[in-house]
Amino acid sequence: MLGNRALLIVDGKPPKGVAPGDTHAGVRVISTSADAAVVEIAGQRQVLRLGEAPASVGAAGVPPRGSRIVLTAGSGGHFMASGAINGRAAQFVVDTGATFVSMGAADAQRFGVDWKAGQIGSAQTANGVMPAWRVKLASLRIGDVELFDVDALVSQQPIPAILLGNSFLNRFHMKRDHEQMVLERRY
Repeated sequence: MLGNRALLIVDGKPPKGVAPGDTHAGVRVISTSADAAVVEIAGQRQVLRLGEAPASVGAAGVPPRGSRIVLTAGSGGHFMASGAINGRAAQFVVDTGATFVSMGAADAQRFGVDWKAGQIGSAQTANGVMPAWRVKLASLRIGDVELFDVDALVSQQPIPAILLGNSFLNRFHMKRDHEQMVLERRY
């Protein structure tokens, strides 16, 4: 939210502040509040709340069928991605050196992951070896691409970012062209 405007990202296009009554890329903002916006897409109204997972609007009950993710390098050359784990909003850093999607225990709890029930082991990190629990994430979504049963590691120690590791990335063909990374889903 930006004052009375909703900051919309539609189909991966750059964010745009849209006032009530205005339309951007087929999305009409009906109303806004401090923590939510009501939007209309193809005649369908939806409430978008801050902190929730990105919305995907289509035919009722039909899951998204995306197969392509396009990421642009941010400051420092890191590729960041917005998405969701188990339906809850998450921010990721692409880490091709990480074997698994990795996160700290606090993040795992926020996503409803029972990490203590996972298989205990250890993980080699930049800060040395630490205990880690191997778990399965019910779902991990970036844009309209959603994968299920994704292997992940959870550390009791905080991790500054959720690492989008190879347990997710290996399900895609990856191509990097300067400041852009394209992930095409393998079938």
